[in-house]
Amino acid sequence: MKYARAIAFAALAGITILSTTGCAVGRGQETAGAYVDDAAITTAVKAKFVEDKTVSAMSISVETLNGTVQLSGFAKSGAEKAQAEALARGVKNVRAVRNDIVIRP
Repeated sequence: MKYARAIAFAALAGITILSTTGCAVGRGQETAGAYVDDAAITTAVKAKFVEDKTVSAMSISVETLNGTVQLSGFAKSGAEKAQAEALARGVKNVRAVRNDIVIRP
């Protein structure tokens, strides 16, 4: 009986804390849904990089905020930089792409 009471109390405390503080949304997103959407976009862009043999998925970083994808890191050529941007633009729900990739042979 004491165990069940402790579990019930812990559950109630957790619900109270979550309902009063709300969900923590990172990096300036308005809602938790926007954060999840951005994470899905980032994952999709990275997956396209892995599938494409001309883009080094290990050398290019992808971050997404409110549908805007930011690419950074290093490319071996202008063609690789352009292909990375084209792949990112082709992902569903991408609003814009900031291509900050530096070409380093």
